[in-house]
Amino acid sequence: MNKSIEKAYALLKEWKGADYVFGMDVLDQVGKKAAGFGKKALVVSNNTYMKPVADRVAASLAAAGVELAGGALAPDAKPNAPREDVYRLESYILHHKPDCVIAVGGGSTIDACKAAVALAALGAANTPEIDAYFGVGMVGAALEKTGAKQVPLIAVQTSASSGAHLTKYSNITDPVAGQKKLIVDPAIVPAVSLFDYSTTVSMPVSVTIDGALDAIAHTFEVFCGAKGEAYAKAAEIAETAIDLVASYAKVLIADPKNLEAREAIGLATDLGGYAIMIGGTSGAHLTSFSLVDIVSHGTACGIMNPYYAIFYAKAIQAQLKAVGAIFASHGYVKADLATLSGRELALAVSEGMIAFGKSINAPTKLSDLKGFTEAHITRAVAAAKDPQLEMKLKNMPVPMTAAEVDGYMEPILRAAATGDMSLVKEM
Repeated sequence: MNKSIEKAYALLKEWKGADYVFGMDVLDQVGKKAAGFGKKALVVSNNTYMKPVADRVAASLAAAGVELAGGALAPDAKPNAPREDVYRLESYILHHKPDCVIAVGGGSTIDACKAAVALAALGAANTPEIDAYFGVGMVGAALEKTGAKQVPLIAVQTSASSGAHLTKYSNITDPVAGQKKLIVDPAIVPAVSLFDYSTTVSMPVSVTIDGALDAIAHTFEVFCGAKGEAYAKAAEIAETAIDLVASYAKVLIADPKNLEAREAIGLATDLGGYAIMIGGTSGAHLTSFSLVDIVSHGTACGIMNPYYAIFYAKAIQAQLKAVGAIFASHGYVKADLATLSGRELALAVSEGMIAFGKSINAPTKLSDLKGFTEAHITRAVAAAKDPQLEMKLKNMPVPMTAAEVDGYMEPILRAAATGDMSLVKEM
């Protein structure tokens, strides 16, 4: 077994223990987990390409004596978890009164179910408007204030993507504004999580590659901002996840049914989930929220991180050396990193990250994206000043205030639009 695969299993078991069922061919354990909460489960799932997985979940529930609430699957959320799907799923919970909710799908379905479970618990006691829960700790505060209880959520991940099944984050989109907003709260972490990596074979390669880029983004951004006791663990997680992605992404593109590659990318994305539970993401994630109408999340972060790395250069020299060494070991960084420092080091590592992106046919600048316009830069700059997204500015290795966004973030966006790294200014 690949050493990074072994390391990933060890890290995840150390973190989650018995609360997380993961590995190859573990899907049939979901029934036993659901039976621990009661006899009726609301299963939320796609019923087309995901039907074989949903059918296995239903069979596992039946074998454990658990019935489907409403007698059928509840339709899953559309991509990027639009807010109207959250309200729709909340209504299923309120009407069917299940003992647990089982979200079967990728990040969008799981994120929508996290928010719907919270709304179903708090709508009558606090407010049914989802906007009240965007930000940090708003759900937990409302639960404590009202004494309301959430229905337990079982997250069955089917896509190597955001790590939504493991985390305190729920990304919800306002499709009219074309903008994502974020709930960040330990109260929305699923009660039980399950990820059978073999189920990702049913997912398009493009979706899995987007997840692989998200794994790099989660672990790299957290590592860049890590301090004190969290630094060593963030380094361990990032080095393992990035090595897995660099080792197996091209294998997966060549052979989408390669189970070892599916397992490796699944583990990498799970490590991304671990990372964002010990630290925060920052600039690239913030910008990705404003690109939701033209590109998937992980790819957006993959485009932006090399440019933010240059902006952070002075504060992340050790991280750049560590991450750069991994990309160098796979042939993506040609420079001798031992001889570089400051902005030159950041440029070399950023160029290596871009070379990796190109090797898997991922876009590496915003102008590569169909539909990208000047309006996306305007939207991203405006969103960065939104108080509900302020956490991302504060999480930056080089913290930025809303007043500094025009002077420093806009040049990063323009550099990412054109690929001209010289446009990035350092604070």
